[in-house]
Amino acid sequence: MFKSKTGLILIALCVIVLIGFGVSKITNQEEEKRVVVYSTHGETMLALVADEFEKETGIKVDYINLKGELADRVRAEKANPQSDVMYGAPSSVFIELKSEDLFAPYFTSWADSINPLFKDAEGYWIGTIQTPVVLFYNRDMIPKDEAPTDWSDLADPKYQDMLVFRNALSSSARATYSSLLQQYEKKGELEKGWHFLKAVDANTKRYFGSGSLQFQSIGRKEAAISFSVLSSIVDNINKNGLPLEIINAKSGSPVITDGIALIKGARHPKAAKAFIDFAGSVRIQSLLANEFSRLPTHPEAIAKSPKWMSEIEFNIMDVDWGALSKSQSGWMQKWDSEVKDSGKDNK
Repeated sequence: MFKSKTGLILIALCVIVLIGFGVSKITNQEEEKRVVVYSTHGETMLALVADEFEKETGIKVDYINLKGELADRVRAEKANPQSDVMYGAPSSVFIELKSEDLFAPYFTSWADSINPLFKDAEGYWIGTIQTPVVLFYNRDMIPKDEAPTDWSDLADPKYQDMLVFRNALSSSARATYSSLLQQYEKKGELEKGWHFLKAVDANTKRYFGSGSLQFQSIGRKEAAISFSVLSSIVDNINKNGLPLEIINAKSGSPVITDGIALIKGARHPKAAKAFIDFAGSVRIQSLLANEFSRLPTHPEAIAKSPKWMSEIEFNIMDVDWGALSKSQSGWMQKWDSEVKDSGKDNK
């Protein structure tokens, strides 16, 4: 009688284990049919990438555009990650989150084709988009021989009231002001850097919270000189007919890298890796270049993109984005409180 009961108990336990194993296996398969992506990219662009990925793989993409809140959301979920992939945000943010142990390394299938400037050597993040921030001017207001040739020229008093810029709420402006300061810091002359930015501020007519208002001001000839991401300048030349000339700064232009990374502890790691492979592929990088003017990091994608992406030359400024990620927040607080509009007091 004892043996019989024991046998029944063992059989029952085996059935439970097998059922449990089966349910677990099915659940894992179902989970890998979806991937959760946190991003800073716009809804239209995300929808395009998500739809193309689902068509190719059958994996559904649940994406959320978190804009400036992305990094804080990933941090808040460290103990229990709700996302699988972080897609978008500057490399300085990826470097910072890597140091906080929020990513898992993954060497994507296209990693070897990417310039080391645009990726983490240990595979914790890689760039899908490069965004040069360059100087430009209205050629109807300034002849070429009188236009600035480098960032240092912006402090020249002859350009008083001829400059308009974005304020530090713009990620491209934050990166630019910080990159310029870092050039002085590397020489042990950070204080000179602050004096330089104050001299530039003295020549600045206005700061804008909107890129469209910035370009409208240049178009109305309220000011002649500014800086912006290269794609926006090209769009305003081609679509709005603005008479703008791009300046290839002698000391280089900051190039912001938009990255992608695998979240540590991702619930759908296989699907996440497949999405990373897909999002940075030649096909998708060139698709986003043609549809949204996003400059690829992949050389083969550039060859399949609008001509200006391979024709316009720009020197790359030597920026230590890892160091910048630690300094930028404090520097921009100081810029906002001590530099912005400080020159107005002297006019």
